[in-house]
Amino acid sequence: MAYILSVGTSLPKNHVDQQTAAEFARSQFKRSFKDIDRLLRAFHNGEMQSRQFVQPIEWYQKHHSFEEKNNIYLEKALAHAKEAIIHCLHETTFLTKPIPYEEIDALFFISSTGLSTPSLDAKLMNVLPFSPYTKRVPIWGLGCGGGAAGLSRAYEYIRAYPEAKVLVVACELCSLTFQPQDQSKSNLIGTSLFGDGTAAVLLTGEKAASDYTQLKTVPKVLGTQSVTMKDSEDVMGWEFTSDGFQVIFSRDIPSIISGWLQEQVDQFLHQLGFSTDDLSVFLAHPGGKKVIDAYLESLSLQEDQLFSSKEVLKHHGNMSSATVLYVIKHFLEHQTADPGDVGLCGALGPGFSSELLLMKWEEMSS
Repeated sequence: MAYILSVGTSLPKNHVDQQTAAEFARSQFKRSFKDIDRLLRAFHNGEMQSRQFVQPIEWYQKHHSFEEKNNIYLEKALAHAKEAIIHCLHETTFLTKPIPYEEIDALFFISSTGLSTPSLDAKLMNVLPFSPYTKRVPIWGLGCGGGAAGLSRAYEYIRAYPEAKVLVVACELCSLTFQPQDQSKSNLIGTSLFGDGTAAVLLTGEKAASDYTQLKTVPKVLGTQSVTMKDSEDVMGWEFTSDGFQVIFSRDIPSIISGWLQEQVDQFLHQLGFSTDDLSVFLAHPGGKKVIDAYLESLSLQEDQLFSSKEVLKHHGNMSSATVLYVIKHFLEHQTADPGDVGLCGALGPGFSSELLLMKWEEMSS
């Protein structure tokens, strides 16, 4: 079984409060929407206070070519991924001693907001002292579902190689996809939600977990489930234009969650011998306030079960795939789980798809 041992994060320095973001959106969209004041309520009704961007907010007011934006992505993503990995492998809150880079057996790199060949995991091999034999698994295009999917694939890798130490790195610079000339309502709503962030998670087998963990109880992954809804490609994703990434963001996402997710969760839990009544916590990717509300309603959850999800959304917005990894870190740092507590980790992404992991907290004997 795979254990989640440590999480490290890296945030850009350009901190933007939601009022400033709303003023930016007004300046960008007021000529296209006569009801701009009504639409801007989304910035204040979403229970977000701030986000972080890789560029100063003034930079986004002007048109930039896809080449320019992608070059910035390559530079900034590499720097933030490096920092998140360093924090993850040296985090004294989670680890009794640092994890040597050479002992990382596999590196899963998750992103959907920029392009690179060779992929950024290859570039990371040249800026950190990983073993040249580290297996690299770049995963692109899973959007908001990518962080949970990366954890699932790492879990499966550790099932095959129980002694392995595996890093999952999710890096999303969503702000670089903003196109000021795109005057669609989807772009306006996206401007109210998305931020930039990078996170790295270390998963190991049982022996390494007991050797390195600082935590009293450690989340153990019991199983995973991936589901793709038929004929739902238009729910969320990117449309690629000569200027880069143009957001596809359906207003029906909360209702889709309410009508579809419960069945997937119930089926998954039943297969593993559990039900929603057994869940102590839900580590959910917080796509937005309406998404969180849909989780609460469709799965009959209590507000406190989504506390970490709501806190991450409040302070950082939707960082696409990286967000759920921030949620895990927040929970491990600020909340406690007793031995035997059961939790669900989940995210939804383009496809339209669901990725779920069931976890059980276990006391480790050193």
